[in-house]
Amino acid sequence: MNEPSSINRREFVKKSSLAAGGVLVSPNISLLNTALPKNKLPRWKGFNFLNFFSPDPTNNRAFDEEYFKWMADWGFDFVRLPMAYPHYLKFDRSKDITPKEIRKIDRKATDRIENVVHLAHKHGLHVSLNLHRAPGFCVNAGFNEPYNLWTDEEALDDFCYHWKFWAKRFKNVSNEKISFDLLNEPCVREDMNDQFSKRSAIPGELYRKLALAASKAIRKANPNHLIIADGNNIGSEVIPEITDLNIGQSCRGYNPGIISHYKAPWVFKDSTNLPTPLWPGQVGDQYLSVAMLEEMYKPWVDLIKQGVGVHCGECGCYNKTPHHVFLAWFEDLLRTLKSYEIGFALWEFDGTFGILNSGREDVDYEDWYGHKLDRKLLSLLMKY
Repeated sequence: MNEPSSINRREFVKKSSLAAGGVLVSPNISLLNTALPKNKLPRWKGFNFLNFFSPDPTNNRAFDEEYFKWMADWGFDFVRLPMAYPHYLKFDRSKDITPKEIRKIDRKATDRIENVVHLAHKHGLHVSLNLHRAPGFCVNAGFNEPYNLWTDEEALDDFCYHWKFWAKRFKNVSNEKISFDLLNEPCVREDMNDQFSKRSAIPGELYRKLALAASKAIRKANPNHLIIADGNNIGSEVIPEITDLNIGQSCRGYNPGIISHYKAPWVFKDSTNLPTPLWPGQVGDQYLSVAMLEEMYKPWVDLIKQGVGVHCGECGCYNKTPHHVFLAWFEDLLRTLKSYEIGFALWEFDGTFGILNSGREDVDYEDWYGHKLDRKLLSLLMKY
């Protein structure tokens, strides 16, 4: 989800913020009362933790078990761990990584990750392991991959190797405690355009090929392992090509981007002329309202009707959006997700999107064991 991101992500958020609201949806149309079959994925509620997010281990945050304790005490039950695979490799970091180094797993580093998983389980939390940066692809810039996950068989083989490793490490862990989120926010980056004719969504047949290969590798370790795939086009679109593979799908809660990523420097290079966000209200040439959210989640509701589990793996708001606007929008988003029995994970627990130490200038923070707690945001999350 987070910075620094590709042009594709910037364009996606701009489109969601400046165009999605242009969809003509009658304010009288509501999906909230639509009878739905039971969502096959639990309605997990929790947070993303970024302790293994950076390719460089020295840039990652120290882990604090107290966070898991507080989460459990507050009634949350879900932890998503976005991992950059280079974090747990041994290679010469003064040079670009080579294909020969992709499988040089550092067991001390993976032991640290495994320990965090077990600590989460100690506090009754489900853990979703996610390859945020996988061999040959990441939605974010900042690391030079040696090949392309979507076009190079070697990259796909290495991708499956990593998932086979993690599946074996947790082969005896119940799927009630752990799941495997294959790849964060697949999309066509700007440096892939020559091959994909500047489309923003990965061709469905390629996504299916990847999901099928990885799921076979994972379920070879344990046929009951729970697998989730992030929506195509940066998490925004359902993946119809894999509905028969017994794989859940993960949507996002960032629409409209003019609210969720207002003045985020990795999305808007120039924030000087951005319209001030309101919710609900007229922002630029569009009217922002719940109707926008209902329209956005229609395909995901249809997916649930097809018997595919759905969860929102990321949601939230950057710290430059006025707090009252953020909370008004976010309550409508959370209420919409709850009406479909879709769980959520805030990006993040501690940081600019989080409930702790977000750096907002318009929040009356509560001191919480030396941290700055956004009590209003926490109360809202607990409500839904």
